Amino acid sequence: MNHPRSSSPAVARLVTVAGVALAALLAACGGGGGGASTSADPAPGPGAAGAADTAASTPPPEVVQVAPAPAPAPAPAPAPPASQTCGLGDFAASALARINQYRAAGADCRSGGVYAPAAALVWNVHLTEAAAGHSLDMASKNYFSHTSADGRSLVDRIEAAGYDWSALGENIAAGYPSMNGVVDGWMQSDGHCSNLMNPNFREMGLACVVGTPTSTYRTYWTLDLGKPR
Repeated sequence: MNHPRSSSPAVARLVTVAGVALAALLAACGGGGGGASTSADPAPGPGAAGAADTAASTPPPEVVQVAPAPAPAPAPAPAPPASQTCGLGDFAASALARINQYRAAGADCRSGGVYAPAAALVWNVHLTEAAAGHSLDMASKNYFSHTSADGRSLVDRIEAAGYDWSALGENIAAGYPSMNGVVDGWMQSDGHCSNLMNPNFREMGLACVVGTPTSTYRTYWTLDLGKPR
């Protein structure tokens, strides 16, 4: 079926299931959209973004207060293939810079909790592989969810990519045309903001895949966050 592309962004709700937190945010090229996730899905907003998901041995606290600690500069991130970046230049470096800028400042995620400055995240190839696979699947099969079309969960995808984790999180988005746009959109959503600011996470992987001619959205973003075991 041919689905016209959405011209407005959307967000989804946050739900916690069996210790896994998920958040979803949608944003298209200039409107309101919608999204679904297992953890957090904010209300519709401009653009189309994805969802956020967090998994851990124990659920993260709603409010986290940690003393700011200087973090060493992260190692240079490898350049992902163009097919995983929506054609955006300096993709990994830009993602780390924008997200770590927020983490360094601390944030009030409203119902998601108040977070003191957190250590900078570093790029992880296994998380990136999982993120890229999910974005490609959503784009090619025209759906938007933390659950894959074949029923796999965030945990299933992360473990298949070879990442040995003790905590996991995921934000997804659709329709956002730029790095700053999608990260800023997530920060404006309580559940997504909480995932980005969670001090338990140490590593991240991000991918953006362009939709097909029949996809609802032009871009599909997946951010996977993790703490290695």
